Amino acid sequence: MEHVRSRFPALARGAAFLDGPGGSQAPEEVIEAIAGHLRRGTANDGGVFATSRETIELIAAARRAGGALTGSAPEEIAFGANMTTLNFLLAHAVARTLAPGDEIVVTELDHDANVAPWLRVAEDHGLVVRTAPVRAEDATLDVDALEGLLGDRTRVVAFTLASNAVGSLTDARRIAEAAHAAGALAWGDAVHYAPHRRPDRAALGLDVLLCSPYKFFGPHLGVAAIRRNLAESWPADRVRPASETPAGHRFETGTPSFEALAGTVAAIDYIAGLGGGDLDAAYARIREHEESLSRDVLERLTAIDGVTLHGVDDPAARTPTFCFTVDGTSPRAVAEQLAERDVFVWDGNYYALSLMEALGLEEHGGAVRAGFLHYNTAAEAARLCDAVEEIAAAGRRGARSPRRDEAPA
Repeated sequence: MEHVRSRFPALARGAAFLDGPGGSQAPEEVIEAIAGHLRRGTANDGGVFATSRETIELIAAARRAGGALTGSAPEEIAFGANMTTLNFLLAHAVARTLAPGDEIVVTELDHDANVAPWLRVAEDHGLVVRTAPVRAEDATLDVDALEGLLGDRTRVVAFTLASNAVGSLTDARRIAEAAHAAGALAWGDAVHYAPHRRPDRAALGLDVLLCSPYKFFGPHLGVAAIRRNLAESWPADRVRPASETPAGHRFETGTPSFEALAGTVAAIDYIAGLGGGDLDAAYARIREHEESLSRDVLERLTAIDGVTLHGVDDPAARTPTFCFTVDGTSPRAVAEQLAERDVFVWDGNYYALSLMEALGLEEHGGAVRAGFLHYNTAAEAARLCDAVEEIAAAGRRGARSPRRDEAPA
């Protein structure tokens, strides 16, 4: 851990960065890759001079790295400003191939970036959106109910591989098989999944997988891995000189951030390096460490009087992302008090709007979210739990204190 943490300059602040689900910190090699590209000289691709040829090589390297991470061919990779932008673009493309009355299944567990695009295209094209529920008792996806929604008009099943709000993992292979049995596409949001498990589109049986490098130690960018025959068949919005661009590249509009591509290559190389160059080995090591952190946090948080944890209690069935509320203290106030202790967490709904509504939390300001990544430590887990215990105890004391206009009992 000392070696890992030494590679992340931001961690020298001394704060406990538990805001990873909203964006990770970057290791030195990613920072240098971004700065190095700009320092050496940048240029658009397509030219005959040195810096343009270097950009062409960089784009090819980024596609290879994205393909290696997602179990896809380089030509199946598309880059965009972020996952949300890419998903809207791809949803509009798919919708043009559908007929009024065709159906799309989404879930209550998802970030709205994998819900809102489908609601938008449904309104535009006369499609039907059906929503698979979560089990409120443990905030997991009800896959039986999802399968019950599938029919002969189902065309897309859009679901998350891991909840960005409560950490629940989904059975991606089972969902993909059910979607394919119904003749539908399996469309996976792996944004929260990718820092914790390998987002291997091919191994999971998905047709489309989307993720964001800034969640796995890279720069702000979106990545989509699209099964080649689909990417080649969907209509794409392109400027005319780029109309012959192959496969997934057809969905890249305008000039990309070349420095972000450089940082993404470095981020994927960094992860692979954790496993001696093997991505599967790296993710196995990440998982082992993170499940240890999850056990610690689950044991501590669930034992604190006045704290309610929203999510599954099995470390193997979740990411180390914890969504909780403290009796008598608003989520924003809890986050503020943790920030005063240099423990950085989020509050609100984190764009997991349907989930927060399903859990009855949205009307109360959502919940507090503390998310761990592989560079976080057991000491930071204890630091969070100690602080939450203090905040909850203070809230209980405040609740017992009489108002000034009341006499003590």
